[in-house]
Amino acid sequence: MPDTTPDATPDPAPGPAPGSSSDRLPALPVTFRPGRTRAVLLIAAAALFAAISLIALLLPQLSPGERLSFVFTAALLAGVLALLARPRVDADETGITVVNIVTRRRLEWAQILQVNLRPGDPWVFLDLSDGTSLPVLGIQPGIAREHAVADARALRALTVARTTTTGRTSRG
Repeated sequence: MPDTTPDATPDPAPGPAPGSSSDRLPALPVTFRPGRTRAVLLIAAAALFAAISLIALLLPQLSPGERLSFVFTAALLAGVLALLARPRVDADETGITVVNIVTRRRLEWAQILQVNLRPGDPWVFLDLSDGTSLPVLGIQPGIAREHAVADARALRALTVARTTTTGRTSRG
């Protein structure tokens, strides 16, 4: 099985090797998010809401209260899909903000020890200086694996560049 960590690709790509000094860092601020997954979820949310609401309006035997409950249920289901489309990572000069489904966490660059995307991982994990690991649902290889690997590499390069410039020493 090919290795999908941010440091390795199954096929050699033209250009500089990952981690080399000629890697281009994304301009800050930058946002990483699963674009295709987000589009599918938001389109599904809109279609679901429209379909259930239309059914509620077209069924003649429903009372106004029942119609309202159909529309409310459709809005609730669409809201859940919209929450699933929420994950992202916002990176700026001072650190990153990890926005997962219902949580948001701000991290300084020095708090991030490593960015991991191993084969079989559903999303990126950050190893943090407090000894914990933080899932980053904003970078997930579900629909667009190559895009997720590129985003993980970019986040890793930013982390290395920002922690080097802030003078953090490696821990061993």
